[in-house]
Amino acid sequence: MSNTPHDLAEEFPAEAAKISALKQKDAHFAKLVEEYHEVNRAVHRAETRVEVIDEAGEHELRQRRMRLKDQIWHALKAAA
Repeated sequence: MSNTPHDLAEEFPAEAAKISALKQKDAHFAKLVEEYHEVNRAVHRAETRVEVIDEAGEHELRQRRMRLKDQIWHALKAAA
């Protein structure tokens, strides 16, 4: 467990401007980004034990964050 937030700006630093622009013009993309941030915050709270959840729940949150990140990455590549 890393205890490090995985903000999109850190995950995709070269795509920060594109993320911001896509959020403005694509409602589905904006929803993906917002959901990613919510799940990412939940993972971070679980990792730092601010919010205690069982191992299976924490694993599911990480898997969900990974799927959202993949969807965001594919949307960024499609917008290129």
